[in-house]
Amino acid sequence: MAHFLIAEARFYAHLNDMLLTGARATIEAAGHSHETLTVPGALELPGTLAIASENDRFDAFVALGVVIRGETYHFEIVAGESARGILALTMDGLAIGNGILTVENEAQAIIRADPKQGDKGGDAATAALVLLGLKERFA
Repeated sequence: MAHFLIAEARFYAHLNDMLLTGARATIEAAGHSHETLTVPGALELPGTLAIASENDRFDAFVALGVVIRGETYHFEIVAGESARGILALTMDGLAIGNGILTVENEAQAIIRADPKQGDKGGDAATAALVLLGLKERFA
């Protein structure tokens, strides 16, 4: 049984609740355990995952959050840099499912986050499961 860390940027709590429901259900259905850690925003997720990976407590990771486009360039920075940081950690060998939604508006986020519709939290957990399986296969 593997142990997962679900790290969530809880800026939009009602949307994250849906992402968490999907991620937790997927991990549990695969027979694994998980813990959840909350950070302020998506930019904090890569650093959190890097710190959490410094010991052998977690086998895989799921990053969850929602970034909604606003009126400033901030959206591009948060969306791009959080994805870049997570990708860099994945390239270093961490099994991370990226479930950070980058959307134009809340309606798009709801469709993607809802486990009965897009289930992107579940998809991120599935990605982490696949990467963990690859790590184990090639170890």
